[in-house]
Parts: sequence; C-alpha cells; structure tokens
Amino acid sequence: MRAILCREFGDPSILEPGDIAEPQIQPGVVKIQIHSTGLNFPDTLMISGKYQSQPPFPFSPGMECAGTVVEVGDGVTRFRVGDRVMADHGHGGLAEYVLARESRTYRIPDNMPFDQAAGFPITYGTTYHALVDRAAIQPGEVLLVHGAAGGVGLNAVEIGRLLGATVIGTVGSDEKKDIVRRYGADHVINYSTENFRDAVKDLTGGEGADVIYDPVSGDVFDQSVRCINWKGRLLIIGFASGRIAQLKTNLPLLKGCSIVGVYWGEFANRSPAVNQENFAKMFQWYVDGKIKPHVSRHFPLEETADAMRFILSRKSTGKVIVTIR
Repeated sequence: MRAILCREFGDPSILEPGDIAEPQIQPGVVKIQIHSTGLNFPDTLMISGKYQSQPPFPFSPGMECAGTVVEVGDGVTRFRVGDRVMADHGHGGLAEYVLARESRTYRIPDNMPFDQAAGFPITYGTTYHALVDRAAIQPGEVLLVHGAAGGVGLNAVEIGRLLGATVIGTVGSDEKKDIVRRYGADHVINYSTENFRDAVKDLTGGEGADVIYDPVSGDVFDQSVRCINWKGRLLIIGFASGRIAQLKTNLPLLKGCSIVGVYWGEFANRSPAVNQENFAKMFQWYVDGKIKPHVSRHFPLEETADAMRFILSRKSTGKVIVTIR
C-alpha cells in the first residue's frame, strides 16, 4: 500500500513516499481503509524526535483518520465491515490502511464527510475532556483560549460558547480574528500587538479569567497565571511555543487557582466508556448543527511534507487534512 514514511528524525523534508505491506488484522482492532487523515502539531514533533512516544523506524505519521471498516478482529463487537468511522491510532494514518483499537474508534454521523471526521478525534476529544471533565466549566464563567484559531483552540472557542461561557480568544495576527469571532468568541486579542494579560483584566473588571485553555505554554503560560481569577483553572494542553513553562508556586497560592493537566489520550485509555459518552454528546451537537469542524486546507498524500510546513508556518486555522482517496 502507499504510505508516507519517516526513516530518520528531521523536518518535513525527510518524509518520503513508499510502498509497505498492509497491516494484518489482530484481536480487538479494526482495519480501516483511510479516506482522509487529520494532521496535528504533534505529528511534526514525532518526525523530529521530540514527541513523548516514538514508534520504531520506519513509520508513517498521522495520528487520526476517517474511513471505512474493511475487517474486524476477534472480540470486536461494536463495528462491522462497511461502517463509516473515525479513529485515533497514534501513528500510521498517512497510508491507505491502518489498524485502530475498538475503544479508540467512533462511528461517525451519516451527514459528516470524511474530511471533517478525520480532523475530529484528537482536537475535539481533548477539548471536551478539558473543559467538561477537567475544568467543569460553568455557564457565565470567562474562558480565555490561547491559539484560538488553531485546531484545539478553535474547538475550545466553539465548545466554550456552547457551554455558556464568555469566550476571550488570543491570536497572533489580525487575519485570524474573524474566524475566531465566527466560532463564538465574544472578544479576540491579537497578542502580537496587545498585552493580553492587561486586556483580559480590563475585559473582566480586574478579576481575570475563570478557565484558561493553554496549548502554547512558555511566555503565554507565564502571563496567564497573572490574569487568572480566584479559584480559576489553568488547563495545560500542550507546548506549541517550544518552551515548557516553570511555575513559581506562590502564584497559585495567592490566586487560589488550580493548574490542571489535560492528557486526553491517557484518559481515553483509562475511562473508555466516559470517553465514548463524550463523543456521543459531540456527535449529537454535530447532527443538530451546533458544531462544525473547520478545515482550512486539503493536501494530497504526496504533498504531506507541504501540509506539515503549512502547520509549522502558523498560517493554518482549524485543521489541515491529507486526502488519501
């Protein structure tokens, strides 16, 4: 089968097309014929050797996909051949077929196209878990979303609005403000021209944000701790800035706030039934027209390196999708 392969660590230029054997079915998994694959910032970390888990060489990146079930392993009860599904599988999605665990595979609504489904599992799964399970966000609270035009950020704006929060989004350019507003932000701050800490304080009458969604870390985290409300929750989503922040612990004491880690993948492994319930809720939102995944660009499989460069350029909004068939 066709696949994009990583044989050594490096930037996207090291990726190359190749032909490899189709994966063979195993107990507890489904084999998916891939139609579309969602790219994520962690894919760029994986090929550069900076991700928290690393498959052996050679491997195909691509953590999530959507397609059709073509084979089911022993013990699988929830799926059958022909089902339209999405899945998150760690790696292997930039190929024509992939194996995915039954518990990390989701039957998609009939009206959801494969490209929207392919970019759904990781960012929506992370965001729902963060805001509902970890932050327990309440209607009327103020939600500050960093990187609000990106994959997880735009989902946080969208879901935060649905949950009744007042949403403040931060972006790196004025060009990204419009889409963040369209997805439900009440206020949008360009952090390259404004001090978001002061702006958040001004917007909240000096109180600060109740929940802060931070996929950036670094300087953004440092300033976020200084504009969080009493009993606020600062959600650690990721480290897109490249610097893992260090916290002076007197600040949570003085603010009475919580620093909350969000590791959706491990949550989904440990609480599969709750995770499936979360997705059922989001799928109903989709059917009802309350959420709509945003795809900024599509790339063919052979142009995967360009797709990753597009993500690294920080010009993308929402999700970037690789079309397999």
